[in-house]
Amino acid sequence: MDIGIGLPSTISGIPGRLVLDWATAAEQAGFSTLGTLDRLVYGNLETIPTLAAAAAVTERIGLTTAVMIGPYRGNGALLAKQLATVDSIADGRLTVGIAVGGRQDDFDATASSYAERGKAFDAQLAEMRAVWAGEPRGFAGPIGPAPVRKGGPPLLIGGGSPAAFRRMSEFGAGWILGAGGPEAFTGASATARKSWRDAGREGEPRLVAIGYVSLGEDAEGHAQRYLGDYYGFVGDYVDRVIGSALTTEQKVADAVAGFAAAGCDELILFPCNPDVGQVALIADAAGLR
Repeated sequence: MDIGIGLPSTISGIPGRLVLDWATAAEQAGFSTLGTLDRLVYGNLETIPTLAAAAAVTERIGLTTAVMIGPYRGNGALLAKQLATVDSIADGRLTVGIAVGGRQDDFDATASSYAERGKAFDAQLAEMRAVWAGEPRGFAGPIGPAPVRKGGPPLLIGGGSPAAFRRMSEFGAGWILGAGGPEAFTGASATARKSWRDAGREGEPRLVAIGYVSLGEDAEGHAQRYLGDYYGFVGDYVDRVIGSALTTEQKVADAVAGFAAAGCDELILFPCNPDVGQVALIADAAGLR
């Protein structure tokens, strides 16, 4: 199983250039990918330019939106161009985790329909695929840049609804678990594999999960403050999110073993503490060094 690390770009108020230090440290530590979370009405850094910046200071490590929210970003043509641009800068290292989203304030802020987000997402995914296939859209022909890889960056569809698994089988290269431990992954990944087979897709879907980690001094405090703020909108469920944080080396090792045993292809560990020293702590706990 590959082990990736999240950038601290969703921790409100961090200096923007800190993500560049994280990106270079993570590549040196041997992580498989750099992940970003996505949110609009919050004090985070925006995911697309963040990954473009990370691409510019790295050479080998992957880049993954885990998970980007699609529908409030408008039409698929512009989003396809933006993502293809990041992938071009990264020389083909981008993977796009993308989902329909569940925070109404983000949709309200962009004058996007929350009620019709599923329909908009389907249209967006279809248009992205068409753009990356090189279909002409005007006098100059297709929308560029041309994809580094045939068909464009691979898509990992997030969500646990039947519609999410249908979209994965129609448009995706795999599925990504937005939250939950190995037990939650086991059940949902079985559904993902079945949906893939039922759709007649060849091979197996790529299955990815994320987790939250905070190690070292005041580990639980960092987890409580960050996750309590970021997930405050979910009400009482926030306590479960905070409780799921990996705050000791043993918890990290157990999570890695659990997800690997469940057939996870990649686990991306997102930090609750923006200190770049967390990169080495997480790498050690995950068994990368």
